[in-house]
Formats: sequence, C-alpha cells, structure tokens
Amino acid sequence: MVRSFVPQVAALAWASLLCAQAPAPAAPSAPARDLTGIWMVRNPSSMRAYAGATFTKEEPDLTPWALAKYKEAKNSNNGIYTLETTNDPVITKCYPPGVPRVYFHPYPFEFVSTPNYLLMLYEYDHTLRRIYTDGRALPRDPDPNWMGTSVGRWENDTTFVVESVGFNDKTWLDRLGHPHSTELRVTERFRRTDRDHLQIDFIIQDPKALQKPWTSTFFAELRPKWELGEISCSGDYLDFKTFEK
Repeated sequence: MVRSFVPQVAALAWASLLCAQAPAPAAPSAPARDLTGIWMVRNPSSMRAYAGATFTKEEPDLTPWALAKYKEAKNSNNGIYTLETTNDPVITKCYPPGVPRVYFHPYPFEFVSTPNYLLMLYEYDHTLRRIYTDGRALPRDPDPNWMGTSVGRWENDTTFVVESVGFNDKTWLDRLGHPHSTELRVTERFRRTDRDHLQIDFIIQDPKALQKPWTSTFFAELRPKWELGEISCSGDYLDFKTFEK
C-alpha cells in the first residue's frame, strides 16, 4: 500500500506558517518608579555619526555671544586639533565634564535610590550628582558648580523628570565646544520603556547662549551584571591619545 504524505506536508507547512506569524515575546515590563541599576548609553546606528560628540546633527541656534565663544573652541574630534593643541577643558585641565556633556563620556552610570534623593554615579572621574526628590524647589540664586543643582519628580510610573540649574560657565555643552553661561538650565526626562531600556529626553536652555531650546533624545541599556570601575582623568592608566584613536 502506498501512503500519502500530503496531509503530513500540509500540517508541517501550516505549523511553520503559525510559527512565522507568532509575535516576538514581549520585553519585560519596567518596574514602577524605579531607575535603580547600571546603565550604558547605546544610541541607534542612525545617530552614531554625531552622537558621540554632540546632541543633534544640526547645529544649535547660538546667540552672537555663544557663536564667538564657539569659534574659540579647539575640539579634538574633527582631526584639526590634537590632544596637544586642543583647548578642551576636560582634557587640558581635568575639569569635570558638567551636565549635559557627561553623557558623551563612553562609560556607564548608576542610579541609586534613597528616601530623599536619587544619586547618579558616573564611572568617569568619580562624578556624582544628587537629585533631590523631597519636594524642594530649585534655588532662585544657586551657587554655581560643575554638575548643577538638581531636583526630580516622577511624572508617572515610568518617567522621572530632572531639572537642573546653578552651573558654572567653565564647561562645554558637548565635545565640540558649544558654550553655555551660568544661566544654563537642563531638563532630563528619563523614561524607562521596558525593564532593560531607557530613553533620555534633553531640553537645554540658556538665554545667553541659545536662541531657542536645544532638544535631543539619547538611549541607554541596563547592564545588570556590571559594576562601576574607576576611571580618573588624572590617572596615568587613562591614555587619552589611545582613547581618541
């Protein structure tokens, strides 16, 4: 007797079609009101032509004051200036990077929650930010410092909004040398899209340096198995020449 394999073939084909049409497993949901953990900036390939050095492909709208300052910048990203001839204050003076430039350093950062504030610990140069969550308002006349004075609040279960003022004017906004004044105000919206992914929306305002707010969005990924190491600007193990290559 000859057996027909048509039913078996049809069944296999149907099963393959069902598997092909099955949706991908959903990503694990983000825990409510929790950013705890170590994160690493990982922007999509469409942004990589510029996002290692600045926030947008297009230049921000600078005021005449800022444009004059920007023309004085000798950044080491475009090949014109070397690490010996740049005037980048992070490289030449070991200045803290400031906010928002700190996001251009290719090292992870960690959120640590406490009852009254959220700590942001950056692997680069032991940099620390304290973001107050106790309901206080931003100071009206803050003392200028490197990383600003920050307050934060939960907008909903997945979005944490941080507002920062009180910066000195000794840092650049990015690695290209866009300047800012002590009137700088930075808003960061950290939105945890799922357990392992974070979207960071920036609004950068400075009436002395920017004719309109400069906005951008970066992305980060959770690194649950990582621990922060030690990277020091003054450490002889950190060879910026090798880093630039």
